[in-house]
Amino acid sequence: MALKIGVVMDPIAEITYYKDTTLALLLAASERGHELYYMEPTDLYLNKERARAYASPLRVFDDSEHWFETDAAADIALGELDAILMRKDPPFDTDFIYSTYILEAAQRQGAMVVNNPASLRDCNEKIFATHFPQCCPPMIVSARMDQLKNFYKEHGDVIFKPLDGMGGSGIFRCKPQDPNVSSILETLTEHGRHLIMAQKFIPEISNGDKRILIVGGEAIPYALARIPAAGETRGNLAAGGRGEPQPLTERDRWIVSQVADELVARGLLFVGLDVIGDYLTEINVTSPTCVREIDRAYDTQIGAKLMLAIENRLADRTH
Repeated sequence: MALKIGVVMDPIAEITYYKDTTLALLLAASERGHELYYMEPTDLYLNKERARAYASPLRVFDDSEHWFETDAAADIALGELDAILMRKDPPFDTDFIYSTYILEAAQRQGAMVVNNPASLRDCNEKIFATHFPQCCPPMIVSARMDQLKNFYKEHGDVIFKPLDGMGGSGIFRCKPQDPNVSSILETLTEHGRHLIMAQKFIPEISNGDKRILIVGGEAIPYALARIPAAGETRGNLAAGGRGEPQPLTERDRWIVSQVADELVARGLLFVGLDVIGDYLTEINVTSPTCVREIDRAYDTQIGAKLMLAIENRLADRTH
Protein backbone atom coordinates (compact mmCIF):
# COMPACT_ATOMS: atom_id res chain seq x y z
CA MET A 1 0.00 0.00 0.00
CA ALA A 2 1.32 3.45 -0.91
CA LEU A 3 2.15 5.58 2.09
CA LYS A 4 2.31 9.34 2.44
CA ILE A 5 5.82 10.08 3.68
CA GLY A 6 7.05 13.52 4.60
CA VAL A 7 10.68 14.54 4.96
CA VAL A 8 12.03 17.45 7.00
CA MET A 9 15.51 18.28 5.75
CA ASP A 10 17.97 20.96 4.75
CA PRO A 11 17.42 22.47 1.27
CA ILE A 12 17.29 19.57 -1.17
CA ALA A 13 18.75 21.70 -3.96
CA GLU A 14 21.96 22.08 -1.93
CA ILE A 15 22.70 18.43 -1.11
CA THR A 16 25.74 16.58 -2.44
CA TYR A 17 24.04 14.18 -4.82
CA TYR A 18 26.48 11.26 -4.85
CA LYS A 19 26.72 10.85 -1.08
CA ASP A 20 23.50 12.22 0.41
CA THR A 21 21.81 9.66 2.65
CA THR A 22 18.46 11.45 2.77
CA LEU A 23 18.23 11.25 -1.01
CA ALA A 24 19.01 7.53 -0.83
CA LEU A 25 16.14 7.04 1.62
CA LEU A 26 13.75 9.06 -0.54
CA LEU A 27 14.74 7.13 -3.67
CA ALA A 28 13.99 3.89 -1.83
CA ALA A 29 10.60 5.22 -0.72
CA SER A 30 9.78 6.31 -4.27
CA GLU A 31 10.77 2.92 -5.68
CA ARG A 32 8.29 1.32 -3.28
CA GLY A 33 5.49 3.52 -4.60
CA HIS A 34 5.17 5.93 -1.69
CA GLU A 35 4.08 9.57 -2.07
CA LEU A 36 6.68 12.08 -0.87
CA TYR A 37 6.25 15.51 0.69
CA TYR A 38 9.16 17.90 1.19
CA MET A 39 9.53 20.33 4.10
CA GLU A 40 12.25 22.43 5.66
CA PRO A 41 12.11 23.11 9.41
CA THR A 42 10.74 26.63 8.92
CA ASP A 43 7.76 25.16 7.02
CA LEU A 44 6.49 23.50 10.22
CA TYR A 45 4.03 25.29 12.47
CA LEU A 46 1.46 24.80 15.22
CA ASN A 47 -2.08 26.15 14.95
CA LYS A 48 -3.33 25.86 18.50
CA GLU A 49 -2.52 22.21 19.20
CA ARG A 50 -2.56 21.05 15.55
CA ALA A 51 0.75 20.29 13.83
CA ARG A 52 0.80 21.58 10.27
CA ALA A 53 3.27 22.48 7.53
CA TYR A 54 3.64 24.01 4.11
CA ALA A 55 4.67 20.84 2.28
CA SER A 56 5.59 20.38 -1.37
CA PRO A 57 4.80 17.16 -3.25
CA LEU A 58 8.21 15.74 -4.14
CA ARG A 59 9.57 13.47 -6.86
CA VAL A 60 13.16 12.20 -6.73
CA PHE A 61 15.40 10.77 -9.44
CA ASP A 62 18.68 8.87 -9.50
CA ASP A 63 20.21 11.53 -11.72
CA SER A 64 23.19 13.68 -10.74
CA GLU A 65 21.94 16.57 -12.88
CA HIS A 66 18.26 16.44 -11.94
CA TRP A 67 17.57 14.64 -8.67
CA PHE A 68 14.29 16.23 -7.62
CA GLU A 69 11.15 18.08 -8.65
CA THR A 70 8.59 19.75 -6.39
CA ASP A 71 5.09 21.06 -6.91
CA ALA A 72 3.65 24.13 -5.20
CA ALA A 73 3.54 23.86 -1.41
CA ALA A 74 0.19 23.28 0.25
CA ASP A 75 -0.86 23.75 3.86
CA ILE A 76 -1.33 20.24 5.29
CA ALA A 77 -2.03 18.57 8.62
CA LEU A 78 1.10 16.62 9.54
CA GLY A 79 -0.96 14.02 11.38
CA GLU A 80 -2.48 12.97 8.06
CA LEU A 81 0.90 11.77 6.80
CA ASP A 82 1.70 8.14 7.49
CA ALA A 83 5.35 8.79 8.35
CA ILE A 84 7.75 11.72 8.62
CA LEU A 85 11.51 11.44 8.29
CA MET A 86 13.27 14.03 10.45
CA ARG A 87 16.57 14.50 8.59
CA LYS A 88 17.67 18.01 9.57
CA ASP A 89 21.43 18.08 10.10
CA PRO A 90 22.93 19.50 13.30
CA PRO A 91 23.68 21.92 14.88
CA PHE A 92 21.34 20.77 17.60
CA ASP A 93 20.12 24.23 18.54
CA THR A 94 16.91 25.74 19.90
CA ASP A 95 15.32 25.79 16.44
CA PHE A 96 15.96 22.05 16.11
CA ILE A 97 14.32 21.51 19.51
CA TYR A 98 11.29 23.59 18.53
CA SER A 99 10.91 21.47 15.39
CA THR A 100 10.81 18.32 17.52
CA TYR A 101 7.96 19.77 19.59
CA ILE A 102 5.90 20.25 16.44
CA LEU A 103 6.80 16.76 15.20
CA GLU A 104 5.85 15.33 18.58
CA ALA A 105 2.42 16.89 18.15
CA ALA A 106 2.24 15.36 14.66
CA GLN A 107 3.06 12.00 16.23
CA ARG A 108 0.22 12.35 18.73
CA GLN A 109 -2.07 13.20 15.82
CA GLY A 110 -1.29 10.05 13.85
CA ALA A 111 2.03 10.31 11.99
CA MET A 112 4.97 8.03 12.70
CA VAL A 113 8.10 10.16 13.09
CA VAL A 114 11.54 8.66 12.39
CA ASN A 115 13.35 9.14 14.68
CA ASN A 116 11.09 9.65 17.70
CA PRO A 117 11.16 13.42 18.43
CA ALA A 118 11.42 13.01 22.20
CA SER A 119 14.43 10.75 21.76
CA LEU A 120 16.04 13.22 19.36
CA ARG A 121 15.93 15.71 22.23
CA ASP A 122 16.97 13.29 24.95
CA CYS A 123 19.76 11.39 23.20
CA ASN A 124 22.61 13.81 22.66
CA GLU A 125 24.91 12.09 20.19
CA LYS A 126 27.96 12.41 22.42
CA ILE A 127 26.41 11.91 25.85
CA PHE A 128 24.03 9.09 24.88
CA ALA A 129 27.02 6.82 24.36
CA THR A 130 27.78 7.12 28.09
CA HIS A 131 24.63 5.06 28.77
CA PHE A 132 26.74 2.09 27.67
CA PRO A 133 29.97 2.47 29.70
CA GLN A 134 31.01 -1.11 28.96
CA CYS A 135 31.42 -0.05 25.33
CA CYS A 136 33.12 3.32 25.75
CA PRO A 137 36.66 4.61 26.25
CA PRO A 138 37.44 6.68 29.37
CA MET A 139 35.60 9.99 29.02
CA ILE A 140 34.29 12.93 30.99
CA VAL A 141 31.70 15.64 30.34
CA SER A 142 32.38 18.90 32.17
CA ALA A 143 32.72 22.66 31.85
CA ARG A 144 35.29 22.88 34.66
CA MET A 145 38.84 23.56 33.61
CA ASP A 146 40.30 21.74 36.61
CA GLN A 147 38.36 18.54 35.90
CA LEU A 148 39.19 18.58 32.20
CA LYS A 149 42.86 19.24 32.90
CA ASN A 150 42.99 16.47 35.49
CA PHE A 151 41.48 14.07 32.94
CA TYR A 152 44.13 15.16 30.46
CA LYS A 153 46.93 14.66 33.01
CA GLU A 154 45.61 11.18 33.83
CA HIS A 155 45.40 9.97 30.23
CA GLY A 156 48.09 12.04 28.52
CA ASP A 157 46.64 11.90 25.01
CA VAL A 158 43.08 13.21 24.84
CA ILE A 159 40.39 14.34 22.41
CA PHE A 160 38.33 17.40 23.40
CA LYS A 161 35.09 18.10 21.50
CA PRO A 162 31.88 20.12 21.73
CA LEU A 163 28.62 18.34 22.45
CA ASP A 164 26.65 19.80 19.54
CA GLY A 165 28.95 19.61 16.52
CA MET A 166 29.05 17.41 13.45
CA GLY A 167 31.48 16.48 10.71
CA GLY A 168 34.48 16.70 13.03
CA SER A 169 34.12 20.44 13.64
CA GLY A 170 35.61 21.78 16.86
CA ILE A 171 37.54 18.59 17.71
CA PHE A 172 41.03 18.93 19.19
CA ARG A 173 43.64 16.33 20.08
CA CYS A 174 46.06 17.20 22.88
CA LYS A 175 49.14 15.02 23.13
CA PRO A 176 51.35 14.84 26.26
CA GLN A 177 52.87 18.19 27.21
CA ASP A 178 50.71 20.10 24.72
CA PRO A 179 51.25 23.83 25.45
CA ASN A 180 47.84 24.76 24.01
CA VAL A 181 45.61 22.83 26.42
CA SER A 182 44.48 25.85 28.41
CA SER A 183 43.72 27.88 25.30
CA ILE A 184 41.79 25.00 23.71
CA LEU A 185 39.70 24.43 26.83
CA GLU A 186 39.01 28.15 27.25
CA THR A 187 37.83 28.28 23.63
CA LEU A 188 35.65 25.14 23.72
CA THR A 189 34.07 25.87 27.12
CA GLU A 190 33.98 29.65 26.60
CA HIS A 191 35.86 30.06 29.87
CA GLY A 192 33.84 27.46 31.75
CA ARG A 193 30.37 28.40 30.50
CA HIS A 194 29.70 25.35 28.30
CA LEU A 195 29.94 21.61 28.84
CA ILE A 196 32.27 19.69 26.53
CA MET A 197 33.46 16.09 26.28
CA ALA A 198 36.97 14.72 26.76
CA GLN A 199 37.83 11.19 25.58
CA LYS A 200 41.01 9.23 25.89
CA PHE A 201 42.65 9.17 22.45
CA ILE A 202 42.25 5.83 20.67
CA PRO A 203 45.28 5.10 18.45
CA GLU A 204 43.21 2.75 16.28
CA ILE A 205 41.72 5.84 14.64
CA SER A 206 44.47 5.27 12.05
CA ASN A 207 42.42 2.25 10.92
CA GLY A 208 39.27 4.33 10.69
CA ASP A 209 36.33 5.74 12.59
CA LYS A 210 33.68 3.18 11.67
CA ARG A 211 30.07 4.16 11.00
CA ILE A 212 27.78 1.24 11.78
CA LEU A 213 24.16 1.70 10.68
CA ILE A 214 21.28 0.15 12.63
CA VAL A 215 17.78 -0.17 11.18
CA GLY A 216 14.99 -1.26 13.52
CA GLY A 217 17.49 -2.61 16.05
CA GLU A 218 19.42 -4.67 13.48
CA ALA A 219 22.86 -3.78 12.22
CA ILE A 220 23.66 -3.53 8.54
CA PRO A 221 26.44 -6.17 8.23
CA TYR A 222 28.93 -3.71 6.72
CA ALA A 223 30.35 -0.47 8.09
CA LEU A 224 32.11 2.50 6.53
CA ALA A 225 35.57 3.01 8.05
CA ARG A 226 36.45 6.68 7.67
CA ILE A 227 40.24 6.85 7.45
CA PRO A 228 41.90 10.14 8.46
CA ALA A 229 43.85 12.06 5.86
CA ALA A 230 47.61 12.28 6.33
CA GLY A 231 48.44 14.40 9.36
CA GLU A 232 44.82 14.38 10.57
CA THR A 233 43.27 12.91 13.72
CA ARG A 234 39.67 13.11 12.50
CA GLY A 235 38.29 10.45 10.20
CA ASN A 236 35.15 12.40 9.27
CA LEU A 237 34.59 12.57 5.52
CA ALA A 238 33.78 16.26 5.94
CA ALA A 239 37.29 16.69 7.40
CA GLY A 240 39.00 15.04 4.43
CA GLY A 241 38.87 11.40 5.50
CA ARG A 242 38.33 8.64 2.96
CA GLY A 243 35.71 5.93 3.30
CA GLU A 244 36.49 2.20 3.18
CA PRO A 245 33.43 -0.09 3.42
CA GLN A 246 34.16 -3.28 5.35
CA PRO A 247 32.37 -6.13 7.17
CA LEU A 248 31.53 -5.77 10.84
CA THR A 249 33.88 -7.44 13.30
CA GLU A 250 32.82 -9.59 16.24
CA ARG A 251 33.52 -6.65 18.55
CA ASP A 252 31.34 -4.41 16.38
CA ARG A 253 28.50 -6.91 16.64
CA TRP A 254 28.93 -7.11 20.40
CA ILE A 255 28.65 -3.33 20.71
CA VAL A 256 25.49 -3.41 18.60
CA SER A 257 24.06 -6.09 20.89
CA GLN A 258 24.63 -3.85 23.90
CA VAL A 259 22.72 -0.87 22.51
CA ALA A 260 20.10 -2.27 20.12
CA ASP A 261 17.29 -2.94 22.61
CA GLU A 262 17.58 0.54 24.08
CA LEU A 263 17.41 2.10 20.62
CA VAL A 264 14.22 0.21 19.81
CA ALA A 265 12.67 1.09 23.18
CA ARG A 266 13.32 4.78 22.52
CA GLY A 267 11.82 4.73 19.03
CA LEU A 268 15.18 5.24 17.33
CA LEU A 269 14.60 3.36 14.10
CA PHE A 270 17.60 4.58 12.11
CA VAL A 271 20.86 5.13 14.00
CA GLY A 272 24.57 5.37 13.26
CA LEU A 273 27.13 4.13 15.78
CA ASP A 274 30.66 5.51 15.64
CA VAL A 275 33.25 2.93 16.66
CA ILE A 276 37.02 3.39 16.88
CA GLY A 277 39.01 0.26 17.61
CA ASP A 278 37.11 -1.56 20.36
CA TYR A 279 35.17 1.48 21.55
CA LEU A 280 31.83 3.14 20.95
CA THR A 281 32.45 6.90 20.76
CA GLU A 282 29.13 8.40 19.56
CA ILE A 283 25.54 7.42 18.75
CA ASN A 284 24.16 9.45 15.83
CA VAL A 285 20.38 9.80 15.97
CA THR A 286 19.62 13.06 14.13
CA SER A 287 20.63 12.37 10.53
CA PRO A 288 22.92 9.33 10.22
CA THR A 289 24.88 9.19 6.97
CA CYS A 290 27.10 6.83 4.91
CA VAL A 291 24.24 4.87 3.30
CA ARG A 292 25.31 5.53 -0.27
CA GLU A 293 28.95 4.57 0.31
CA ILE A 294 28.00 1.24 1.91
CA ASP A 295 25.29 0.53 -0.66
CA ARG A 296 27.70 1.11 -3.56
CA ALA A 297 30.20 -1.35 -2.14
CA TYR A 298 27.88 -4.14 -1.02
CA ASP A 299 24.40 -3.50 -2.54
CA THR A 300 22.96 -3.49 0.97
CA GLN A 301 19.83 -1.51 -0.02
CA ILE A 302 19.71 0.23 3.34
CA GLY A 303 17.01 2.67 2.27
CA ALA A 304 14.72 -0.20 1.30
CA LYS A 305 15.35 -1.85 4.67
CA LEU A 306 14.33 1.31 6.48
CA MET A 307 11.20 1.69 4.37
CA LEU A 308 10.28 -1.93 5.10
CA ALA A 309 10.76 -1.32 8.82
CA ILE A 310 8.47 1.72 8.63
CA GLU A 311 5.86 -0.21 6.63
CA ASN A 312 5.89 -3.10 9.11
CA ARG A 313 5.47 -0.83 12.11
CA LEU A 314 2.60 1.03 10.49
CA ALA A 315 0.96 -2.29 9.63
CA ASP A 316 1.30 -3.42 13.25
CA ARG A 317 -0.64 -0.33 14.33
CA THR A 318 -3.68 -1.47 12.37
CA HIS A 319 -3.79 -4.95 13.90
